[in-house]
Amino acid sequence: MPDMLVRLYRLPDASSLYKKLGEKHIRILRPMTPNRDKVSGWVNEHFGIGWANEIEAGFTRHPVSCFIAYDTENKEILGFAGYDCTTKGFFGPTGVDENRRGEGIGGALLLRCLEAMRDEGYGYAIIGSAGPVDYYRKVCGAEVIEDSVPGIYENLI
Repeated sequence: MPDMLVRLYRLPDASSLYKKLGEKHIRILRPMTPNRDKVSGWVNEHFGIGWANEIEAGFTRHPVSCFIAYDTENKEILGFAGYDCTTKGFFGPTGVDENRRGEGIGGALLLRCLEAMRDEGYGYAIIGSAGPVDYYRKVCGAEVIEDSVPGIYENLI
């Protein structure tokens, strides 16, 4: 899977998406460090230890470099996304509960992370090993980086 490049100065306005999710009692929020074990445990349960390890790295940053989708009515995590977790300037990992996909949660998490990166001074972001290339093109205008496979994960053991 190739890496993709996002121009952070050309992000779409996500306010209507956040509002739509808010009407369903879903908030995109930056978790506090006391929530690390809960978030990491959820990621591990739904997506595995590798992604949980990456998200834990996000909790060592200030501000915390991840966001979660949280159902305020049922008090449950629905998804997560991180940036600067494995290496600086990279978006990911990210995932949404299998039963809640198709509601815009993943797009909201992606855009919120990219907005945070822009606000922290990045001009560009890289989506590492982007699986759904067409999805990332559609949501944030990402472009494939040629000759980027296997990318930073080449020496993963």
